[in-house]
Amino acid sequence: MEQNKLDIVLGLQWGDEGKGKVVDVLTPSYKVVARFQGGPNAGHSLVFDGDGFVLHTVPSGIFRKDTVNIIGNGVVIDPVILMEEVAAIEAKGVDISGKLLISKRAHLILPTHRMLDAASEAAKGKSKIGSTLKGIGPAYMDKTGRNGLRVGDILSRDFQARYEALKKKHFGLLAQYDFSFDITDYEKRWMEAVEGLKRFPFIDSEVYVNEALSCGTPILAEGAQGALLDIDFGTYPFVTSSNTLSAGVCTGLGVAPTRVGKVYGIFKAYCTRVGSGPFPTELFDEDGERLRRIGHEFGATTGRPRRTGWLDMVALKYAVMMNGVTDLIMMKSDVLDSFDTVKVAVAYEEEGKTVKDFPYDGGEHVKPVYQEFPGWKTPLSGLRRYEDFPEAFKQYIAFIEKETGCRIKIVSVGPDREDTVLR
Repeated sequence: MEQNKLDIVLGLQWGDEGKGKVVDVLTPSYKVVARFQGGPNAGHSLVFDGDGFVLHTVPSGIFRKDTVNIIGNGVVIDPVILMEEVAAIEAKGVDISGKLLISKRAHLILPTHRMLDAASEAAKGKSKIGSTLKGIGPAYMDKTGRNGLRVGDILSRDFQARYEALKKKHFGLLAQYDFSFDITDYEKRWMEAVEGLKRFPFIDSEVYVNEALSCGTPILAEGAQGALLDIDFGTYPFVTSSNTLSAGVCTGLGVAPTRVGKVYGIFKAYCTRVGSGPFPTELFDEDGERLRRIGHEFGATTGRPRRTGWLDMVALKYAVMMNGVTDLIMMKSDVLDSFDTVKVAVAYEEEGKTVKDFPYDGGEHVKPVYQEFPGWKTPLSGLRRYEDFPEAFKQYIAFIEKETGCRIKIVSVGPDREDTVLR
């Protein structure tokens, strides 16, 4: 019997590719949207009816009627941030009761995890990794160290005692740092938020997802961050603490590899990065500043200015390979509208040699080798059919498809839900 498969949407760069908008556009075809990894460092931006919204933990299908949204076991949850998000969604008149389910196996971010994050980052000085200071790394460390608290533990009689024991352990770790902190206020809010979480069903999400697939329910798995931030295959140590690749779906939701169908890989028509780490095509000139200004490249979660650069084909092909991408989705093409020339890195130069494979260190000491394309000098926003695209832009699309061996199925030409061209 043919098994129903789950589709995945994920980022192919360093995050901020526009996953929120894409999930929102794709969800009419799905009954369930499930986040499978990451924490509230995600900032998935959605714009519809002229209004904007940023989601951090809640899956991006929440604004679609009759769509069930699952926070999977691979996600780490800060109850305060999640409940603030819930309040903001409900303030828009969206009824989410019965639409948001939380895995019992998802781990909790404690107030002391946030302190450990801040203390560790401060101690690194110039070698800091650019953490969002949300406590995500320390929460995943407790998860792998088998010390963590999970959502299902909230319902146990000894939850308070277990919380106090882990807090005590964290205080011991914090004593190693020259770092002053006070968690009193946040801890109070945290405990209130934990109570608030109880209004949502805590589920065995692995059972729910597999049974839904067996019943033929279409499911979309939503990734956070991007492929180049994967803990194993990203630009380590300047990475996130989870597996951001399509493989992370198997552990982050409890589904077998045979259950994976389409893999939608999202990338920007150029590159951005927030925080520290290698970025071979980074621009420090007027072009970089223009990309930042026109593309409004400031972190949806942190507000930090993003580093900007040309599209990196070496990194993109690596990400396509690692994720088994079946369909490419190109975002923010309209940001390049006014450029006379558009560049793409097709190789790297390192110590006099040409390198075409993505390097172990993420390209810290390489120089990009560029191929230049004529700019299209035409506003793309407002265009709704591929046939109406300017010829120069079609050539840019064709080049990316040829290099990656993957078809670009969706082209975004603006921030709104409607600014989307399906091919």
